[in-house]
Amino acid sequence: MSTDHLTHDRPAGHIRHAASKVPEVTVYFWIIKVLTTGMGETASDFLAHLLGPIPAVGLGGMALVAALAVQFAVRRYVPWVYWTAIVMVSVFGTMAADVLHVGLGVPYALSTPFFMAALAAVFALWHRVERTLSIHSVRTRRRETFYWAAVLATFALGTAAGDLTATIGLGYLGSAVLYAAAIAVPAVAHRWGSLNAVTAFWAAYVITRPLGASVADWMAVRHGRGGLGLGLGPVTLYWTVAILGFVGYLAVSRKDVQRDVTP
Repeated sequence: MSTDHLTHDRPAGHIRHAASKVPEVTVYFWIIKVLTTGMGETASDFLAHLLGPIPAVGLGGMALVAALAVQFAVRRYVPWVYWTAIVMVSVFGTMAADVLHVGLGVPYALSTPFFMAALAAVFALWHRVERTLSIHSVRTRRRETFYWAAVLATFALGTAAGDLTATIGLGYLGSAVLYAAAIAVPAVAHRWGSLNAVTAFWAAYVITRPLGASVADWMAVRHGRGGLGLGLGPVTLYWTVAILGFVGYLAVSRKDVQRDVTP
């Protein structure tokens, strides 16, 4: 799904301004999104093992608040600022799902529908107040607040869903294959079916989380758990370097800066 497709679902008379707070939806967007999900998964687990669960959650929460504060402060989309916030949402979203399971003993079979209901509630309130869920409407503080609430909920949901499928017999590699196939469904339904662009976008956005996390976990965990055994620290480093490379390219090329379009 590209940004051009998503413009078809804008309200009549809406003007998309260059000062949008989100990037153009291109292939780079989806690549970096998947990379941030995997990096957030392994970074969260690495920090929990290194510092302990409670200090890790505290550090992750403070870093998330700081990243979002900078994101809200800038007037338009800035690649380094936006993707830093996404990374911190990924790390903290993973921690939120893990706290429910490890800390409170809530099974993934319950936390997954819980986060699904939370995301549905965010979408329902967002649409009721703003009458649109299009990412091209993210130009005001209130809409940006709804956007990031939805993003945080998608990360928590994706984490729980990915861990659920991994622990019911599919394993990390099997889960990765499952979600790789699943992410094609909204794209196909939008291109050749009747699924509107906004719904297709958010469906794919949710699935990127368990997809990236499953691949990263498969790379990190030991052979006895069905993984490659590369370790949490190295995988986090590899994926971070990849993210930096893509974001650096976009910062220079500006290929993901939304153009000012009048319908």
